[in-house]
Amino acid sequence: MFIPPTDLVPLRTGDGSFTLESRTLGEHYHSMHGAAAESNHVYIDMGLRARGLRTLDLLEVGLGTGLNALLTLIDSQQTGRVVRYHALEPWPVAAETVAALDHPAALGRSDLRSVFERMMDSDEMQVTDEFAFRRTPLSVEELNSSDAFDLVYFDAFAPTVQPGMWTLEVFQRIYQAMRPEAILVTYCAKGVVRRTMQEAGFSVERLKGAPGKLEMLRATRPE
Repeated sequence: MFIPPTDLVPLRTGDGSFTLESRTLGEHYHSMHGAAAESNHVYIDMGLRARGLRTLDLLEVGLGTGLNALLTLIDSQQTGRVVRYHALEPWPVAAETVAALDHPAALGRSDLRSVFERMMDSDEMQVTDEFAFRRTPLSVEELNSSDAFDLVYFDAFAPTVQPGMWTLEVFQRIYQAMRPEAILVTYCAKGVVRRTMQEAGFSVERLKGAPGKLEMLRATRPE
């Protein structure tokens, strides 16, 4: 059974943005080569922009520090893309910890600090005309949706830390929740994860990884 860490410490990563470290888990929330660089590459470039839709329903598995959500909000502001953002997070990061990381400043968007912190302390919020945010305390093992999402950010802890998040049953649940041609992106490129996704019905491709990592995975639900 996964026990959420209580010893989270902010650390500056290689690109100047911050992540959290848990010594109990022996794990970081993001790559130490660059938290923002990793999120931009995996979830924005290889996910959001690759999907290319002007309006979409997005599921994030593992909201964490909210970095992926903030980057998606920024993209929505820049492009006019309409995003309905639904995050699953049974163990939310404390508001004071989110504030200490100051992701908006690291991204050069200190103007978003107030709205980002309010969003991360909210269960549901219409952030802008184009960006709606909703957070539910469910784990992905409890997901029970059908044909609901166009894009999935899969950002759980590594399989060695949180193995219950990377099972065939979980990926079957996500597959059912996705619409035809929807994609899932994750930083993880382990062979066992790729094969489990394929067994669940996905078409899976290896892509170039974020800085410091060789590969990542992108899975598509066929038409």
